[in-house]
Amino acid sequence: MADAIHKEMLRTISVLMTTAFAFVAGSAWNTAIQGLIEEFIPKGSAITSLLIYAIVVTIIAVAVTLFIGRLVGKVGIDIED
Repeated sequence: MADAIHKEMLRTISVLMTTAFAFVAGSAWNTAIQGLIEEFIPKGSAITSLLIYAIVVTIIAVAVTLFIGRLVGKVGIDIED
């Protein structure tokens, strides 16, 4: 029973950490990515800039989420509901 509680706690903590990381990373990278896009794309290309920004942020978020999921999976915790 203690092992089941321990695994459930680790599962919950990993989900919370993933969510928190996504928020913090999104906030931290927001200005940096926008600055990079403004450097390489002319001012008149607002839609193009927004699409590139969304794609870059999505790729980063997916990569980190997969990494955390694999890390937790190695411990034997199933995150899927």
